[in-house]
Amino acid sequence: MVRNLDHDTFLVIRYVKRRLTVMIDIDGKHEWRDCIDVPGVRLPRGYYFGTSSVTGDLSDNHDIISLKLFQLTVERTPEEEKRDREVFLPVVDNLKLPGLEAPLEPMSGLALFLIVFFSLVALVFAIVIGVIVYNKWQEQSRKHFY
Repeated sequence: MVRNLDHDTFLVIRYVKRRLTVMIDIDGKHEWRDCIDVPGVRLPRGYYFGTSSVTGDLSDNHDIISLKLFQLTVERTPEEEKRDREVFLPVVDNLKLPGLEAPLEPMSGLALFLIVFFSLVALVFAIVIGVIVYNKWQEQSRKHFY
C-alpha cells in the first residue's frame, strides 16, 4: 500500500488508558484512517520505544523521517496505578495467544505402545549392528602381522 508513492505516508500510534490505537494516512490527504484499535492492552513501565526501517527485502527503501513522542498526563485512581505497576510482560485482555496455554493431550494407549515397541526394535537393531562391527574389528586386529 505504501510503495512507490509521490507523497509521504504517516502513522500514529496511541496508547491511552490500556487502549492501543493505530491510525494511518497513506493517501496524502491529511485524513486519518483507523488501522487497528485494541482495548485491554497492558504494557509494562520502563521500556523504550524503538523503530526500524529494515524490511528484510533489499528492494524496498523505507525512511523514517521523524518521530514525535508525547507523554500524556492521565488521571488514575490508586487501584489503576497499582495494577499498572504489577504488569511485567505485555498482555492483552481476552486474547489468547496460540500455543501458550494449550494443555497437552495425553497419549493414547496405542500410540504409547507403538513408541515403546519401535524404540525397543531400534535398540535391538543398534545392539546387533554394534556386535557385528565389534566382531569385524576383532578379526581385523588378529590379522595384523608385526
